[in-house]
Amino acid sequence: MLTQRQQEVLAFIQRQQRETGLPPTTREIQAHFGFHSQTAAMNHLRALQKKGAIRKAAGKARAAVVPQPDRTPWERSIPFLGLIPAGMPTDTVEETGNALELDLRLFGQQSATGVFALRVRGDSMINAQIADGDLVIVQQKQPREGDIVAALIDGEVTLKRYVMIQRQPRLAAENPRYPDLIPAADLQIQGVMIGLIRRA
Repeated sequence: MLTQRQQEVLAFIQRQQRETGLPPTTREIQAHFGFHSQTAAMNHLRALQKKGAIRKAAGKARAAVVPQPDRTPWERSIPFLGLIPAGMPTDTVEETGNALELDLRLFGQQSATGVFALRVRGDSMINAQIADGDLVIVQQKQPREGDIVAALIDGEVTLKRYVMIQRQPRLAAENPRYPDLIPAADLQIQGVMIGLIRRA
């Protein structure tokens, strides 16, 4: 699974190659992200290569990296189900009927079964590095304590961290401005977050 920063670096490489026909140099990556040295950029590139997100272009001095082709045999189509509040819960998640093509191996998955995407609205999970407008990748499965989940609590949906306090489940925000949510009658976990995509 890619870290948030690795996803951002990968998105930058893909955009640069798409727009200019060339991958960025390590110095350009350093400048774009404000890294203190080129070593930091090179470390991210090595991590991306190790995880199969990019490949080296033999004999090329310019960044020496090339993203994998836009479409690969490993890409899977997953449904995009619209917005999910990361603030106070609301009545429903709007279903859009759209789909996303993703290489789910980047999120530790081989199959698209039970996997879907949601667009975050709000800032209650900002201290977990989940910002308004981010795209979260969710898999339908039972949560473990500490997982970030898409949940239906007393008929309303929200994105929060699943915690147990005195054997009672509750949904915790990652922003002190928001209270924890304790179900009055019903709590249904719709899925567990397995990844995040942020637009560069």
